[in-house]
Amino acid sequence: MTDPIRRLPPNESAVAAPGVLPGARPTTLSDEVVLADAAALELTWADKPGLWGWLTAVDHKTIAKRYIFTAFLMFIAGGIEAALMRMQLSRPENTLIGPDRYNQLFTVHGTTMMFLFAVPIMTAMGLYFVPLMVGARSIAFPRLNAFGYYTYLMGVLFMYVSLFINMGPDAGWTSYPPLSGPQFSPGHRIDVWAQVVTFTEIAALAAAVNIIVTTFKMRAPGMSLNRIPLFVWAQVTVAFMIIFAMPAVATASTLQLASDRAVGTHWFNPSEGGDALLWQHIFWFFGHPEVYIIFLPALGFITSIVETFSRRRVFGYTAIVLANITTGFFAFGLWVHHMFATPIPELGQSLFTAASMVIAVPTGVQIFCWLVTMFSGRPRLTTAMLFILGFFFTFVNGGLTGVMLASVAFDKQVHDTFFVVAHFHYVLLGGGVMPLFAAFYFWFPKVTGRMLSETLGRWHAWLFIVGINVAFFPMHFLGLNGMPRRVYTYLAETGWGPLNELATIGAVIAVLGVAVFIVNAAISWRGGLFAGANPWDSYGLEWATPSPAPSYNFVNTPVVLGRHPLWDTGSPLPVVTGLRTDRREVLVTTTFDAQPDSRHKHPTGSIWPLVLALVMAELWIGSIFTPWAVLGGLGLTLLGMLGWGLQSVREQDVERVDTGAEIVEAA
Repeated sequence: MTDPIRRLPPNESAVAAPGVLPGARPTTLSDEVVLADAAALELTWADKPGLWGWLTAVDHKTIAKRYIFTAFLMFIAGGIEAALMRMQLSRPENTLIGPDRYNQLFTVHGTTMMFLFAVPIMTAMGLYFVPLMVGARSIAFPRLNAFGYYTYLMGVLFMYVSLFINMGPDAGWTSYPPLSGPQFSPGHRIDVWAQVVTFTEIAALAAAVNIIVTTFKMRAPGMSLNRIPLFVWAQVTVAFMIIFAMPAVATASTLQLASDRAVGTHWFNPSEGGDALLWQHIFWFFGHPEVYIIFLPALGFITSIVETFSRRRVFGYTAIVLANITTGFFAFGLWVHHMFATPIPELGQSLFTAASMVIAVPTGVQIFCWLVTMFSGRPRLTTAMLFILGFFFTFVNGGLTGVMLASVAFDKQVHDTFFVVAHFHYVLLGGGVMPLFAAFYFWFPKVTGRMLSETLGRWHAWLFIVGINVAFFPMHFLGLNGMPRRVYTYLAETGWGPLNELATIGAVIAVLGVAVFIVNAAISWRGGLFAGANPWDSYGLEWATPSPAPSYNFVNTPVVLGRHPLWDTGSPLPVVTGLRTDRREVLVTTTFDAQPDSRHKHPTGSIWPLVLALVMAELWIGSIFTPWAVLGGLGLTLLGMLGWGLQSVREQDVERVDTGAEIVEAA
């Protein structure tokens, strides 16, 4: 139930710095009061102990850590698959891996990296840090957040169990018809791919809704729209992109591709009036925005890191916000550049060429803003900053080849060659993974309370940056020399052997870099130096909490007086009091100016998100093998939703009783 702020009892009045809230007055909370409130809040907000508590946990930090850990395991799995493919291609006419297993490997590798690693880990960083950065005690819908993770986990398990029983998808991560249709792909391999996509898109949509509502309705008082951290702006932009992009591929994979295969519809069967190109349009309407769904959160990481280690407020705040939003809009207007080799009208090709080149402009604006910030400050060359410098070098190279591929004439020459593979990995590894590693080094102290080793971090950075460039730069020349992608072997007479061997050496170097990071993280998690609340002397609200952050995030909701709270105000921050400590209460604020509006009792832990994810898994996975699973799964899903709803209703009834007693007592 939501209580208006005006109904707070007199001894729980809103308190803040002068001039921030109407009628506010300055206050100083004694250490004894803060410690007592913190102890009470820990009892109220902490997850229950034991296995039951683990299964029913809804704390956004707990769920986000599970997302990050699972997604990083997928990064390792995808890397192993890539290493096996590199070993196969390291010399001509190699027999290490046969063609069928190779087809499964490159399909599962691409699906893993795009659907099971990149998007989940980027949104998980938002699920962890957005509530902290906006000064909220929790995320907007904690049970929905837990449901999203369990749904994602179902997709992960289904994909890799299928691969291990030789039922892994084998038509590429884009699954183009007619290759993925029933005529050319009998069995259930493509059905696995279609349902894994469904699981991951549901999870992404749940995360997107949470990030949007948390940002616009749970910000700390004083955090108006022009004071929202740039990290949060990037996450909000991506959340809106997910809402518009993900339903397209989920609908196409589940209701169209799966129905073509299972019940004989003909969405993509030209002989029956369907259109194979329809799949490409629908897929890439999602697929190209997905690149920016991965990329934009990375830009948010970079801004926070560059500001902190340059010791200067970022140059061009408004320009960066507009660049994020512009990129989000433009990302939906250039999907056809993946289809220049198809019979698209020339006028359409020209328009999509222009859009594909223009989208580089807002990214360039952000890069120049960071460079100005660095040159006007005094940068510290930490491991995180090394990865940012590696991002500049690698991503700009990938962006330049992207502009080249926007040209129809050039694209047709290198379409489906290793030139495209090189471009793709330069953009995703340089533009996504390098900033992600920088973010790990930057926020690891906040998540664990420990510092990562800077010595091992520098080894990691140099090995990874050098390895990635050695691995993928030669592929540009392989593509220009005619080597097609998705081939499991080649003849010695082609002359592709030496460059493939060099690319394999680069991959080994990059793998060594990731291994150093894993060792560093494992050692530091338990034995690293204690970090303290703010080891980097950074500016965001996430650094105003202890490290690691407690289950309730903030004892009292902070009040924001500028874009850089800890630099603008110092510590201790002015706060708003009045939220109860004996129940999970959060402050709801107005959308634009973040003025206190009401207080809301948040839900406690629940087993129903896990139950609903399990019964939906039965529905989607069972439908591959028998249509009866659809009927049974729908019934179980409705029961799961009913149980979830009944628990919420019971909590609301209890809340009405509690609130009535409180009003009588206050009166």
